[in-house]
Amino acid sequence: MSVHVSSSLESIKAKLLQRIGSFDNLVVAFSGGVDSSVVAAAALAAVDRDRSGACIAVTARSPSLASWQAELSRRVASEIGIEHQFVETDEIDRPGYVRNHSDRCFYCKQTLYEFLQPIARQRNAVILSGTNADDLGDHRPGIRAGNDASVQTPLADLGIDKQTVRAIALSFGLSNADLPASPCLSSRIAYGVEVTPERLARIDAAESWLRAHGIGDLRVRLHAGELARIEVPPEQFSRIIELQQSESLTEEFATMGFSNVTLDLRGLRSGSLNEGLVTLSVTPE
Repeated sequence: MSVHVSSSLESIKAKLLQRIGSFDNLVVAFSGGVDSSVVAAAALAAVDRDRSGACIAVTARSPSLASWQAELSRRVASEIGIEHQFVETDEIDRPGYVRNHSDRCFYCKQTLYEFLQPIARQRNAVILSGTNADDLGDHRPGIRAGNDASVQTPLADLGIDKQTVRAIALSFGLSNADLPASPCLSSRIAYGVEVTPERLARIDAAESWLRAHGIGDLRVRLHAGELARIEVPPEQFSRIIELQQSESLTEEFATMGFSNVTLDLRGLRSGSLNEGLVTLSVTPE
């Protein structure tokens, strides 16, 4: 189901608040991205503000969390005014996650919800995620993990797509309303290449270096043989060439542990590692 263009934003917001308000206490799986931020802001608006501890935003912290995203989640939660905490998760110790087949996200989300469930039980709360309607059309095994854990998905349930999420974020006055999507660092590692803390740190360092040089919307994909494949919007291609000429980009990446660097001339594409997924699809054990 999708939201019709003719539907007013206020009507959509009202339905979202009503949906979230139908639950009592709430635990929001909070990344600091726009989807979970809208859910967190709506949760705070929907609950009785006189009930202390009625809702909390929880951010998973592990080697797969980009360094800048930890601070982002803290800052945005503060802007919203919702109680916020970090929880240290251990997906990097789980074989199904480390082997990095096409079901890796299942094990990641399964781990996240296992760590959120004790918090939810303590608060007699429901867990909410920021899954939106557009997510349902992609390869997202993590959604199955959420279903298994009875996680509620108010955005997807109401057919609210990414564009509408951003509009709602603007109406809430969220500073990250236009923030580009940035999934966890493990999503940058090609299927079949093991996820390790060292590889995650290498990707984080490379993306941080590019961000520090003015490129905000990007992915550094890691392939077998420690090959880096840079994805940026086409209008940023010339900037990558400039960085190679003026800052020796490839030498910088070599010091981080990459064997070689390529620029993907197809440009930035969300979920590009899912393209052509066939052989590595497996059923979680």
